[in-house]
Amino acid sequence: MGVKSRDLWQRRLKLNCLSVGSHPIEWYAVPKESKEEWKTVDVVEIFRKGGPAMWPLLALSILALSVIVERLGFWLKIFSQEREIVERILDAAQQNWQSATELARKFSYQPAGRFLYAPLRLSTPDPEVFRLALESTAEDEIASMRQGEKILEAAIALAPLLGLLGTVLGLIQSLGSITLGQISASSSAGVTTGIGESLISTATGLIVAIVSLVFYRLFQGFAVNQIKVFRRAGSELELLYRQYWVNLQDSPVPPTSSSINTPEVVSGRTSSQRFSFDLMGRKKAVPPEPPITPQTDIDAGYNVPPPPGKREDSAAPEV
Repeated sequence: MGVKSRDLWQRRLKLNCLSVGSHPIEWYAVPKESKEEWKTVDVVEIFRKGGPAMWPLLALSILALSVIVERLGFWLKIFSQEREIVERILDAAQQNWQSATELARKFSYQPAGRFLYAPLRLSTPDPEVFRLALESTAEDEIASMRQGEKILEAAIALAPLLGLLGTVLGLIQSLGSITLGQISASSSAGVTTGIGESLISTATGLIVAIVSLVFYRLFQGFAVNQIKVFRRAGSELELLYRQYWVNLQDSPVPPTSSSINTPEVVSGRTSSQRFSFDLMGRKKAVPPEPPITPQTDIDAGYNVPPPPGKREDSAAPEV
């Protein structure tokens, strides 16, 4: 800072003076000329001084930032419509399962809609199959919600190590230029500057790791909360379906008495092609009756026994 600038800085420009009791209060303004000498932060120069370790840190920070931005948009879209979707589908399931299925198919672009639509699209499944469909779909949706977490984990683990590597390389370069017989004030000042510049990579790595860790924990909390939402919605939907299944089994549609094992002759066919209905009301074909064999087909050597009253006993004694 020059003499002129120092004089301007030391010159106080009194704007106003108020007296509170016996103590005056003065306001002063910083001279305009002194603001011109403030140093601006040069990001490119800091990046250059950080050493070769700054390049992998830059790539890692870009990957982490892209994952953070994408996951933030994903979770904001889920939280804006999730509660409404779940409530509408459960309310429709209490009234009509067909309308609930159509509503879940309409909201299948959301994880909650796909989760509830998976069992509803089945045609009257068993309650155990219904529950299995819910569990398998929930696992797939939770796995898709955890996308990008591996990149954040890599940034958390690698960024401090890369920063430390850059610091070590900077120290090696700084201390390598010093010889034991030539230590002077200028050389020691250069070493101090080199050590300070080598710590830039460590600070950068810590910043990348801390930011990645904050959003990693935040996204994990969102996923855990989503598991709770899936568990609650799935339990309510399964309970409604089990009640519906019990009512369906207790009140089957009974077939009419005229349709039980009643042959039906189809017009345009012979009388041998007949059909009947079982107890469940399903139609099945009746096999044709075998033809009746006439009496003339009886073997001639077969003797029909006489009636009991007229049977002649050859072994009876003569009177």
